[in-house]
Amino acid sequence: MLDPRRLLDDPDGARYALSRRGTAAADELAPFFELERSRRSLIQLIESKRAEQNQANEGMKSADKLGAEFGSLRKQLRDLSGVIKMNEERLREVETARDAVLLRVPNLPHASTPDGADASANVEVARWGEPPRFAFAPRAHDDLGVALGILDFERAAKISGARFCVLRGAGARLERALIQFMLDLHTREHGYVEIWPPFLVKPEAMLGTGQLPKFDEDMFKTTGDDPYYLVPTAEVPVTNLHRDEIFDASELPVRYCAYTPCFRAEAGSYGKDVRGLVRQHQFDKVELVKFVRPETSPSELLALRADAERVLQRLGLHYRVIELCAGDLGFGAAKCYDLEVWLPAQSAFREISSCSSYEDYQARRARIRFKEGQGNKPRLAHTLNGSALAVGRTMIAILEQCQREDGSVVVPEALRPYMGGLDVIAPA
Repeated sequence: MLDPRRLLDDPDGARYALSRRGTAAADELAPFFELERSRRSLIQLIESKRAEQNQANEGMKSADKLGAEFGSLRKQLRDLSGVIKMNEERLREVETARDAVLLRVPNLPHASTPDGADASANVEVARWGEPPRFAFAPRAHDDLGVALGILDFERAAKISGARFCVLRGAGARLERALIQFMLDLHTREHGYVEIWPPFLVKPEAMLGTGQLPKFDEDMFKTTGDDPYYLVPTAEVPVTNLHRDEIFDASELPVRYCAYTPCFRAEAGSYGKDVRGLVRQHQFDKVELVKFVRPETSPSELLALRADAERVLQRLGLHYRVIELCAGDLGFGAAKCYDLEVWLPAQSAFREISSCSSYEDYQARRARIRFKEGQGNKPRLAHTLNGSALAVGRTMIAILEQCQREDGSVVVPEALRPYMGGLDVIAPA
């Protein structure tokens, strides 16, 4: 959530920053300023009525208790009390409405985020490795996986419908191997603490990280009076571990990694990326989450990105790094780098990770703060997160980049210890 004081101190600057995301984002602020004007009017009215109340109280001290003036002042006090109470209730309603508006306003892009209206303005900042060269036409991952007997979309559809997949044999083991490899790399070499969080969360957790209220239709949730949401990413439960808490400054940075299955309704995306494992309702992901001081936030984002990149490098997968422009940023992000892995069958790079800085946007919603020494007020922490990596899309890249003409797939060397020494996945 944006800082109301920042918006009020520099409304033109806030409007301009949001306009970098697009006209619609800038328009989101209009109701906030309208409600703020109502709030200030109500505060002035309440204060003036309290001043009248104080004056009447003073008058009663010197008035004859049996006289008409005393009775009149007492009636005036009763009336003023009712007016104040009524307007205090109106003030609470206006403040609640104002805060509800802010929950739907996206984050302000960081000043260093490139300008641009959409993905066409994103900037490539790095590229690693070389694309594999084949003496044959490379096959798509879903064709390969079905032919190898490791991906079963047909039976998954029978069980659950479209956008699900059953992994079989070496496919199931490859998925498990990737999860284990990623967790081991981040905990043993990158200094992250592993978390195994719940996969169902309360609405408050979704609110804290920005999924609610704006993206409710994109989520799966239980029915009943007290619904739970299936996590769309480990970012949600892991960030909310420290909701309503104050770190000691000496504890920062705090670095967590977590595996979770992820559940997304993908509302409004039907007809887009429907083939194979690219866009599923359920998929696995290893997520990195950091809580950092504002002063170190930029360098910690670059370090997080490097940690995610190292997964692809260890697997020998060709990829590039894209810095997102303001118009393509996610709702809560102030700055974001996407890692895009090469898919030979599409002759294109596809996103496999987003590494984002939310600055204090999530921390304000979830009240995550830190404090330096006695006598200092708590400050909002910065939160960062990134996929490291989306497991299904990593499997896609391995199948396509490591395929051979006979339909077999070479297992990356880094994964072989997790695959019981298997170096090639071959047709049965």
